[in-house]
Amino acid sequence: MKIGLLPRLIIAIILGIVAGLLLPQWWIQLFATFSGMLGNFLSFIVPLIIIAFIAPGIGELGKGAGKLVGLTTTLAYASSVFAGLLAFATGNYLFPKILEGGSMNGNFENPEEFLQSPLFQVDMPPVMGVMTALILSFILGLGLAAVQGDTLQRGLEDFRAIIEKVIQYVIIPLLPVHIFGVFANMTYGGQVATIMATFIKVFALIIVLHLVMLTLQYSAAAFASKRNVISLLKTMVPAYFTALGTQSSTSTIPVTLDQTKKNKVRDKVAEFVVPLCANIHLSGSTITIVSCAMAVMFVNGMAMEPTTIIQFILALGLTMIAAPGVPGGAVIAALGLLQSILGFSETMTTLMIALYLAQDSFGTATNVTGDGAISVLVDAIFGEKMETEAEQQEHVSA
Repeated sequence: MKIGLLPRLIIAIILGIVAGLLLPQWWIQLFATFSGMLGNFLSFIVPLIIIAFIAPGIGELGKGAGKLVGLTTTLAYASSVFAGLLAFATGNYLFPKILEGGSMNGNFENPEEFLQSPLFQVDMPPVMGVMTALILSFILGLGLAAVQGDTLQRGLEDFRAIIEKVIQYVIIPLLPVHIFGVFANMTYGGQVATIMATFIKVFALIIVLHLVMLTLQYSAAAFASKRNVISLLKTMVPAYFTALGTQSSTSTIPVTLDQTKKNKVRDKVAEFVVPLCANIHLSGSTITIVSCAMAVMFVNGMAMEPTTIIQFILALGLTMIAAPGVPGGAVIAALGLLQSILGFSETMTTLMIALYLAQDSFGTATNVTGDGAISVLVDAIFGEKMETEAEQQEHVSA
């Protein structure tokens, strides 16, 4: 029987807590050894993930349908950044109140104070630093868009396919085991109660923020298209619940496309924007990542400097455009930013992954439903002009 990622994650957390309460120290150290190895592998592959998805992604966008690609990408990026800023403003105001008493006083900075050390370590140094990978990706992507080169583009696309396989068949399947080991270790060290209390409160806040973001997106779409916001949202409900079940924006494209057309979006616009946004518009995932990152920082006692968080959000918006379209792909793509900009340690990164994956389906549902709003906006701004240009081309051809 195939078990989905979310049930496996929940099982891993429960078993980890039980193991931490019942098993002796050497078992916990054995689990810590495996978790450490996978953590080192994640650090090794993060720069490769950045290059594999950002460089060919920018190159592809530069070769698309010109103004339509530019408009859609701009709206998707603006939506993701706004979602991140909304999460930051809300978390900055509410976390000190709802997570009060949950601080671990910087223990993540000194995990040896409560975490068991692994039996041995396997060093896997990354081939380059995270910022080096980001800069190289932008140089390659923008260069490919400018020169319209095909050889390197195809090579990078093949490289992306390889990294996608590594994420899908190695990293994602092993993450529940990794999280099991971390929770067993934290339970043994007496810190799991704080983390679980944080989980529940952050989950509730994220769901509310998702709904607020969808309301704002469709309010903007309704204003631009002179349509009813309730009607637009109601039409997209099937896409939302389909994404909850599939946990994949790509798998939900047929439903999203059908419901978007029912919102009176022109066929050509919908057929272009929906598949593109399924890969580049991740406003729900952005809310989740920013909220979870801030929660982890708060329980760690780290200062949430506005300039640092805003820098993270702006970079995250670009990363989301190129994030891999697999369950958990957004948070995997964001690991480099978490480490380089926010200064996350390995333990903090693991908690971040656990927090994110536990509600990934809700973030995906928000992403997918938001794609419909982007489609309505693009149709309102560009649809009539596109129809006119098509008619003129037909007239010239005739």
